[in-house]
Parts: sequence; C-alpha cells; structure tokens
Amino acid sequence: MDMEFRAEDLAFQAEVRQFIGENLPLDLQEKVARGLHLEKDDYVLWQQKLNQRGWFAPHWPVDLGGVEWTPTQHFLFQNEQVEANCPPIMPFGVRMVAPVIFTYGSAEQKQRFLPSILDSTAWWCQGYSEPGSGSDLASLQTKAVREGDHYIVNGTKTWTTLAQHADWIFCLVRTSSDSKPQEGISFLLIDMTTPGIDVTPIITIDGSHEVNSVFFTDVRVPVENLIGEENKGWTYAKFLLLFERSNSLTGSLKQQLHRLRSVAGQERSGGLSLMADPAFAAQLADYEVQLRTYEFLELRTLGNSQPGAEASYLKIIGTDLQQLASELTLQAVAYYGNPYIHDALVHGYNEPAVGPEYAAPSAPQYFNYRKTAIYAGSNEIQRNILSKAVLGM
Repeated sequence: MDMEFRAEDLAFQAEVRQFIGENLPLDLQEKVARGLHLEKDDYVLWQQKLNQRGWFAPHWPVDLGGVEWTPTQHFLFQNEQVEANCPPIMPFGVRMVAPVIFTYGSAEQKQRFLPSILDSTAWWCQGYSEPGSGSDLASLQTKAVREGDHYIVNGTKTWTTLAQHADWIFCLVRTSSDSKPQEGISFLLIDMTTPGIDVTPIITIDGSHEVNSVFFTDVRVPVENLIGEENKGWTYAKFLLLFERSNSLTGSLKQQLHRLRSVAGQERSGGLSLMADPAFAAQLADYEVQLRTYEFLELRTLGNSQPGAEASYLKIIGTDLQQLASELTLQAVAYYGNPYIHDALVHGYNEPAVGPEYAAPSAPQYFNYRKTAIYAGSNEIQRNILSKAVLGM
C-alpha cells in the first residue's frame, strides 16, 4: 500500500492549514486545546466560517453545496481541523440527517431543510434510542398514528445529545405493528417547538449536561415531514448509521496522543519525566502502534463510497483507542485527576487550581469516553455485524 501523499494532496493540506490559521479565533482554539466546555455559539461560529469558504459540507452533492474532493482530501481536511484544535463539527445536521434528506427526501424537503443546515441556523438532534430500545433499536415503541394530514406522536427518546439546543429532531417512530419490527418504522422530522415536547436534562457521570430525555405527548407532526415512504424508516436509519460509524477518528486520536505526550513530559516519576518510566513508555508505544495501524486501515477504506463491514471494524478499533488514551492520561496525572471542579472547565474560571491546569479535563474525559463503545451501535453489535458480513455467521 502506497502511504505517500501526492504533491496535490500536500498542496491542499497547506491550503487547509492556511485557512485555519487565518480564520480560527485564538481564544476559541485555546478553549479546544485546553479541553474547556464549548458553547453552541462556538460551534456555530466555526461552522459558518467553513460554510463561507464552501467547506462545511464537502461530502454533499456539488449542486447542493458540496465539493469535488478526493477521499484523501476529505481525510486530510478532517484531520487538519482536529490537529489544529478547531471546534468539532456537530454532525447531526450536516453529516447525519442531511444525507438522508438529499438521498431519500422530496424536492420540497431538500429546499426547505438543507439551506438552514448548511448555514448552521438550524440545530438538529437525533431521536433514536429509547428507555427500552438501545442496541435493539428495532424494538422502539414511540408511536406515530396518522390522523388526516398529521401524525400524532407519543413516546420517549433518551440519550438525545444537545437536544436542549435543538430546533429540530429527526426521529424514528413506529407507524405499524402488523409485521416484523423493522418493517413498521418511519422517519419523521419534528420541529422541537411543537406543543407536547418536553426536554429533560440527564447529567452524566462527568458532571456535564450533554444528553437529555425527550418526551412526546400528542405531538402533531405534518405528514409532509415524513422522509420517503411510511414504514421504510429502518432502511433510512441503517443508511445514516453507516456514515455515523465511518467518520474519521485519526485526527482526534492523534490529538489525544499529543496531549498525552505533553502531560507525561511534565509529570514526574522517581525524579524523572514520566516519559522515562519504562512501564509507561511501553504503554505509550503500544498505543502509538495501534494508532498507526488504525490510520492505515482508515486510509485503505477511503475509496469506499458505501462503507459496510469496514465501518464497523473502524468503529470498534477507534473507540477502543479513544478509551485507552483517556485511561493513560488519567494514569499520568495520577491523584491530580481525582478532584473534579466543573467550573474549572469553563472559559474565564480564575480560582486557584487543584494541581496543574492540564489535569482538569482528565477525569471528565475519561468518564465521558466510556460512552464511545456504546453510541452509534455498541461495539458488541458491531462484532455481530462483522461476524455476519465477513464470516457468514
């Protein structure tokens, strides 16, 4: 496998770096680098700068705002942003529901929803998981009953990321119970300001308000907000999940490695840098080898326009590495990782620090990253997909 980038790829990489250097505010870059909490406005600011350059939705069709990049350019673009400490792109609109809309939606739906996703004036969240339906998503029970020109929606969605900020939610709902569970699901777009929707925070173990429960009580949704055909939502959901699982993680994993090296270089063990400790150095080397392997695998699958089993494989390896990096970082800061002061991760906090500043996000990130093996389909489910697709089991 040829791992050398072509001259035109390197020129593109330099162009991306120049754009970031000229457009990313230094205070925002610092917040990301330090692991501080980002506000909605932080994400929107960067997304709108990318959109002004025509780079916010590069994977969309060109006539809708996309860019004719090679798979390698997509890879470089994502990874340069992460390594430069740009705010992450919120995926729910531009990378998740938008491909469903422009692939399966009507012309009217494309015209109605895609422009506000592109300019980040509409914020989306994902209504998939329910209290009794996570990995077994096809068992979902949120119901949508047709009454004239509307569906009446009742039920509960949970673990809904950033629903407290969302203008819209794309939702899997049950429209039929007369056949196999997968065959009675539909895909609805629901305005979050509709009467009957209640968003309740879920405070996670790291102390953050990232996810929510969303309750639907007699919520009236226009039939025109149905994507594709009624009872075909499972097809659209699987299409969406393929792309959710195949997002590049190489850049974020390298960013974690840089931070881990920086922390280990400042921490002491037996009077020496932790980097000189043989046991820790061996763990770090093992992580680097696994990261390099992951990067090769990701590059090898770049040309696949419809990721299949590869997406499941990359999801397993990538999320395992995310967890390992957070574990090694927490191990490196040792006791300084124990105290957790939520406000210490808010920009402008100026109280005396408990230990070095770099230790503050270590424990919250460690706890938060326990979720990576569960979201977008648990890693156990991904192994089942692999066994079926590759081994025929």
